[in-house]
Amino acid sequence: MISYLEFEKPVAALETRIAELRALAESDDVDIAQELARLERKSAEMLESSYASLTPWQKTQVARHPQRPHFRDYVAEMFDDFMPLGGDRLYGNDEAIMGGFATLQGRKVMLIGHEKGNDTQSRLRHNFGMGKPEGYRKAIRLMELAGRFGLPVVTLVDTSGAFPGIEAEERGQAEAIARSTEACLGLPVPMVATIVGEGGSGGAVALASAERVLMLEHAVYSVISPEGCASILWRTGEKAPQAAEAMKVTAQDLASLNVIDRIVKEPVGGAHRDPRSTAENLSNAICEELDSLSQMDPGQLKQLREERFLAIGRL
Repeated sequence: MISYLEFEKPVAALETRIAELRALAESDDVDIAQELARLERKSAEMLESSYASLTPWQKTQVARHPQRPHFRDYVAEMFDDFMPLGGDRLYGNDEAIMGGFATLQGRKVMLIGHEKGNDTQSRLRHNFGMGKPEGYRKAIRLMELAGRFGLPVVTLVDTSGAFPGIEAEERGQAEAIARSTEACLGLPVPMVATIVGEGGSGGAVALASAERVLMLEHAVYSVISPEGCASILWRTGEKAPQAAEAMKVTAQDLASLNVIDRIVKEPVGGAHRDPRSTAENLSNAICEELDSLSQMDPGQLKQLREERFLAIGRL
């Protein structure tokens, strides 16, 4: 059953009515096919209209939807022969950042990404996708492996930010993020990053400093959350919608600012309504980008990556 967001309440009411009519038709053997078809058309049109004009704050809510597909879902739909690798060879294994060897449409790749979890137990285990230093050091280790074996790197970014806890700071969180960003920039192989949900702060940049950065249509990417920005500027989180508007967090805004390279279309109503179709669109987009990058030598890849990274924020 789909969880409805606040702005989807009119659609929710209509779909509840449709479900009631279906139940009535089954129990009383009443022919209401025409009425059902009319209401279903109206619901689809209402949903399409709503998602065609989402505000930045509404897109943020969609990007955080509890049923939105995460790393494990994309692994199941897009990749074959995924072999997860764990540990940073220093402290331990971080479940918030996952990765390993995988096959994408017959192409061997190194896959790395954030996993948020999909229920209370898994969200706690994966720390809601907030990576710790050992997670970023694991990502560095996997990127070094990819460079050694000549495998392109594919990352799926979905985090509100790196974990800000005391223990993470004690183990060198800032240094680990910086080293991971450096590892991205120094890769001798192609790298394609996709923001599939939230892309928050340095925790996202550490896995997204690629020569090609993609975003799903309703994903968001920002230096701080809208709530965090509002609490700093207005001393209240209630101004988060205004902050989201000012911060230009949407894929459409970021494409116009040349922060990202490509927007990957989602099904009407968001990726959570049709994860398989979303995964198919994303798989094709990543493969197209890898094909275009495969003609470049390591020097060209590094230069392209560095130039686009340093150009962020320039007017």
